[in-house]
Amino acid sequence: MISKLKNMTPKEIVSELDKYIIGQDDAKKSVAIALRNRYRRSLLDDEIREEISPKNILMMGPTGVGKTEIARRLSKLMDAPFVKVEATKFTEVGYVGRDVDSMIRDLVEASIRITKQGRLHEKYEIADQIAEEKIIEAIIPGKKKKSGTKSNNPFDFILNSGGYSSQKQLYEEGKDVNPEEENLSDLEMAREQVRAQLREGLLEDQFIEIEVDDNPKSNQLDMSNEGMNMAIGNIFGDMMPKKTKNKNIRVKDARKILREQEAQNLIDMDQVIEEALENAEQNGIIFIDEIDKIASGSSLRSGADVSREGVQRDILPIVEGSVVNTKYGPVKTDFMLFIGAGAFHTVKPSDLIPELQGRFPIRVELNNLDKADLLKILTVPENAITKQNKALLETEGIKIDFTEDAIDEIASMAFLMNEQTENIGARRLHTIIEKLLEDISFDLPNEEIDEITLTREDVKNKFIENIHEVDIEKYIL
Repeated sequence: MISKLKNMTPKEIVSELDKYIIGQDDAKKSVAIALRNRYRRSLLDDEIREEISPKNILMMGPTGVGKTEIARRLSKLMDAPFVKVEATKFTEVGYVGRDVDSMIRDLVEASIRITKQGRLHEKYEIADQIAEEKIIEAIIPGKKKKSGTKSNNPFDFILNSGGYSSQKQLYEEGKDVNPEEENLSDLEMAREQVRAQLREGLLEDQFIEIEVDDNPKSNQLDMSNEGMNMAIGNIFGDMMPKKTKNKNIRVKDARKILREQEAQNLIDMDQVIEEALENAEQNGIIFIDEIDKIASGSSLRSGADVSREGVQRDILPIVEGSVVNTKYGPVKTDFMLFIGAGAFHTVKPSDLIPELQGRFPIRVELNNLDKADLLKILTVPENAITKQNKALLETEGIKIDFTEDAIDEIASMAFLMNEQTENIGARRLHTIIEKLLEDISFDLPNEEIDEITLTREDVKNKFIENIHEVDIEKYIL
């Protein structure tokens, strides 16, 4: 992550976020600086580095304005381990704050997934070569040793692993020594011919039989909510031989399976875990959403608010810095970046307990989206809603276009509905677009239609019964 980050200044980080998120410049600026400070910290001597912890961020703003999206895009941009948790999860009845550590365990799992994937990519080139040899072997088998009949005794592999062989086995193997030499050159020529056909893609649909690892779907037994996981299949560790099974599949599918399998065999999982734990500790980002829902508006309240304050006190040591035990080993939370987010409609940040407030020193207020923002959200981002829907309908052979008037009308309606009803931010655009394209999507595929252009009138006609401006004059005395 650090090698990728050092080439990006805070301004460049913000410009990358601008591709997906409209407005909210203050929030983008804060997270960009927080991220760059991580790189700056990595350049320091060990002695002073341990003294510098990340400055956690508290985002305040209504739903649908980009709080979660900023954090998510940030983690994708930097390939950092990222996890999003709902603070309200820890206030459930009978659950109150008991498993707050689970957010750290989830982060470690995310870190291991990222690190392992990176290691696999490094091994794919070698794995492809091994997979190719196995496919050729499946199509044109070479001379194999007779392995004899398999014993039903599961512990025979222990007795036979020390170099012990029976006289009968030695005699049988001696008989296998080739009295009549095969024509190896013919075999090699045939293999080279198959290799050439494989590389040209001529054998992709041919069925072959390969040996694959027989991994059960799940070997995890979850013991309560405390994260005490016991892998039943690993009780004997590596003492038991790996189970395999034969599978009859097409060459193109066999290549994918063998590639992953061989790459997996080439990586050192101990090294992956060690690197992943370090990555989680130094670069992990935890996004705590709905943090305002665990704030109590008044210290005199009772009932559910008692549990809310209890959850705050349970979250506090994790944000402050503590050691959490995971199945991969202990993990320190001192240098993880925590981003809290909430609407703070009915409560204020000052309603959080003082210790927790102090752990989120950087506070950013996100603005409500106006019509101009909604207009940009429809067209400017690389993953704009209109672009997504155009791509979806093109799969049915339909080219759909929105006129500028139609886009303007959609933005106006979304802004009006947010003002008059519940303000759900940019998510209102999804509601309108889905309703607008509902009938068109339902009638597809349709060979008679290949192009549709939506205008302002089409949008108005679709929503004429649902949306209208409130006449405020009748409320004026």
